[in-house]
Amino acid sequence: MNKDEFYRNARTDLTGPLAGVRVLEVTTTWAGPMSGVILADMGADVIKVEIPSGDVGRSISPMLPGTKVGFAHATVNRNKRALALDIRKPEGRDLCLDLARRSDIMLENFKVGTMANYGLGYADVCSVKPDIVYVSITGWGQFGPRHLDAGYDPLAQAASGFLSINGHPDAPATKAPTFLADDLGGLHAALGAMAALRYRDQTGEGQHVDVALLDAMLFQSNGLPTLGALGVSPSRMGNEFGFAVPANVYECSDGAVYLGVLLDAHWRILANLLGQPDLADNEAFATALARSANRDMCNMLVSEWLVGQTQAQAVKILSSSGLPIAPVQTYVESATDPHVLERDMLQPTRFADGTSAPITGPAAKFSRTPTRVRTAAADLGQHTDEILAELGLDADARKRLVDAGITA
Repeated sequence: MNKDEFYRNARTDLTGPLAGVRVLEVTTTWAGPMSGVILADMGADVIKVEIPSGDVGRSISPMLPGTKVGFAHATVNRNKRALALDIRKPEGRDLCLDLARRSDIMLENFKVGTMANYGLGYADVCSVKPDIVYVSITGWGQFGPRHLDAGYDPLAQAASGFLSINGHPDAPATKAPTFLADDLGGLHAALGAMAALRYRDQTGEGQHVDVALLDAMLFQSNGLPTLGALGVSPSRMGNEFGFAVPANVYECSDGAVYLGVLLDAHWRILANLLGQPDLADNEAFATALARSANRDMCNMLVSEWLVGQTQAQAVKILSSSGLPIAPVQTYVESATDPHVLERDMLQPTRFADGTSAPITGPAAKFSRTPTRVRTAAADLGQHTDEILAELGLDADARKRLVDAGITA
């Protein structure tokens, strides 16, 4: 199937499958904004609220070359409207509650108790919007022995057990190079919000959705917490797997590839490609269990063959034979990969100052209600006047709020 066939019945009159849904996002840095951008990408009207001095996420470096926009802000705040509002002040709080009254979902990712202290906790919002879907993202959750502690991405990676198995067997415990816990927490928050919204639409009942970064890490640990509860401690395996051999990063003559033999049938094909047809059904290699016992030999055979191939040759030969393989690419190389570009994973986007950059596109593709990067991450307070006007505030009232430092 080509792209045109997939989108042959696409509508062009909607922002996405969540068109008509209003989200009030009072978040900071990454996990909360990640949840918001998933909903925004799917077509929701997401209003991001930040204090007039700006969210810290705006200043995360590096800046996109040729712009004054931070790469993190550009990535996680596209497709949103930006409202600069000091919710710490009573008038700012009241305006936020007025927005909540008009919203379907409210997102927040502050330390437990912070929003309640501002008068914007779940109970406060319920008083003006009883059916609100109120989503809280924290490091440790709304309850439990550590629920009042500060919680950040690497802490959740560490406490979950992930760090203990990440990296090379001879290396120390290693965090993920991306904001993995924040990403997963944001993803589960968006899923939770949509599930709660579905329930609300069926019953008229809102609810509080509690997402902990720790829980998200544990859930996405492939069942390893269950093994841990039974006293089984997985070992660190670097790029390899216990159940699939050979599966590793291997060097070609001009670069590396990742090759994985997941099935015994794959091994039979690979053995012939390696020029070792006698090993296809050899009892020392024919099964995954046998190959695990001969892991070093398998790796040596594959390495010796691949070093004589270019990266492109290896990918072509193995993929045409139905074997799993991919080039090990840098992000610079991935960003020019024809497949990545065909999937619209980098979309040219213009910022308010006239500069532009290729922004990461939505992951999920919808054949009927396509999604895209509709607008760039907004300047601080770019939509403040517009949003306050929607609340019924006239020009004089809006100017007074700016002069008082409540908005910007």
